[in-house]
Amino acid sequence: MSRLSDRKGDYGFDAPNVLLTLIGIGLVWLVIAVVLAAFHVGFWTPAASISLVVLLGAASFTYTTRRGKFVVWAQILEGLQLRGDERVLDMGSGRGAVQLMAAQLVPRGQAVGLDLWISADQSGNSAAVASRNAQSEGVAGNTSFETGDMSKMPFPDNSFDLVVSSLAIHNIHDAATRQRAIDEAVRVVKPGGRLALADFLATGGYAKRLGELGLADVTRRNLGWRFWYGFPWTSTSLVTATKPKAG
Repeated sequence: MSRLSDRKGDYGFDAPNVLLTLIGIGLVWLVIAVVLAAFHVGFWTPAASISLVVLLGAASFTYTTRRGKFVVWAQILEGLQLRGDERVLDMGSGRGAVQLMAAQLVPRGQAVGLDLWISADQSGNSAAVASRNAQSEGVAGNTSFETGDMSKMPFPDNSFDLVVSSLAIHNIHDAATRQRAIDEAVRVVKPGGRLALADFLATGGYAKRLGELGLADVTRRNLGWRFWYGFPWTSTSLVTATKPKAG
């Protein structure tokens, strides 16, 4: 297993309110099961089963946000075989989980994180926390953090060799605005540059839009159980593509 996935920073929990809700629902059904069993009501067995499934989902969610996503992203980033001098953009970077791994692979380049720093999307989400994590990971010298909207990014055309995003684009609830975020990713990546976008919603739409914009080698694949946010139906998929070189 890659040592790149071993993190020194504090990356919090993704969607903490969702995780707390899962735990709460599981515990409520557990209490119901115990009470029904105490009164010898036959429904206690289904209630206990519901509790078990939901609490296992909460455990899966916790594993993904605290460990699994790092293992998967380490494999993705190392598989890109970066030279080490690239400029990388992480759209919706949060506390730097993916951005700072990328920074370790581009010691002569730069890893830029763009976020609106909303704590509902990630616990304790802020540029200050991301900056402290950069210090902890030893990559403060080749990282920067920008506050901005991924559907109208504050970067010139053709600015980055690689654009990544992890479980961020789906936080844009309007489909048309999500599409603009995909358009922006294509705008800011250099000709010959690559995109790697991970999400658990709308990834088919991301792939379709990248194809419409003329990108090459568009692929979409499921990232497996390590990237389940609770259940198989909330699994994460990765969309990759390459921007054709001019001429």
